[in-house]
Amino acid sequence: MNFPDAWELASIVARFLLYLGTLASVGLVLVRIVFRRMTGHLHSSIIRQVIGLALLALLASCAGFALKAVALTGEAAGMVDPDILGLLWQTPVGTVLILQVAGLSLVIGGLYVPGIGLFVSAGGGGLALWSFGQIGHILEAEPFWLVFLLMMHLTVAAFWIGILSPLRAIAGHGRSLPQAAELGHHFGRIAIYAVPLLLVAGIVMAWNLLGSLSALVSTGYGLTLLFKVSAVGVLLGSAGVNKLRLVPGMRKGDRIAAMRLRRSIAVEWVAVCFILAATAVLTTIPDGL
Repeated sequence: MNFPDAWELASIVARFLLYLGTLASVGLVLVRIVFRRMTGHLHSSIIRQVIGLALLALLASCAGFALKAVALTGEAAGMVDPDILGLLWQTPVGTVLILQVAGLSLVIGGLYVPGIGLFVSAGGGGLALWSFGQIGHILEAEPFWLVFLLMMHLTVAAFWIGILSPLRAIAGHGRSLPQAAELGHHFGRIAIYAVPLLLVAGIVMAWNLLGSLSALVSTGYGLTLLFKVSAVGVLLGSAGVNKLRLVPGMRKGDRIAAMRLRRSIAVEWVAVCFILAATAVLTTIPDGL
């Protein structure tokens, strides 16, 4: 296994922030649409978070593009070399940047459109998510429907990430305990169908990329994927506790269950960060693992 150099580490960090900002901002928009009534009192807070996260993703996308120029030249000067940047602009890397900037700009811009604004933001979010399948191993793999599978995988992941902040915020206020329980209950009902889609899509994509079970333990790519799977296991375990024990307790008025739910969501956030970090490694330097 080859370890990344400083520029590769910078690219991994940029990719991680891109994933975090994109998935979390898009997820919050989806949650606001699906649970419009239950999250209405959090509208201003959610909007601020969406804007901040989308801006973070925009900066990370531009940084990632500049770091691609460094990878081409092997020097920091590549980031400001117009010839190198112009060359990159004409490649799929440039296309992805355009999709991400356009999509994330729509995510932010839609928030200021009356009436249908959230749907405009969701459309922009879909464009940003679609960009992740326009370069890399998924696009190179056959068949092409893997790109659509990735889109479904990312949409469910974004929705899951998006529920964490609002649910934790509502659960932190004693007077909002019934609303938190209702939100958690309704999300759990959707998750029954959404989580299997997330898992099946992930398994199918991993199998198409690895080709064999032995590759899981014989390659750096496979070992990193195993680490990601372990983090997913922690996430699923925590979510299972939420659905089967904590949310039912909250529906009965148990405030201790609400406190435990907040701690459980904090654990889920840690797991999400590990998952996104592993994904950033896999998509940034897959050939070097």
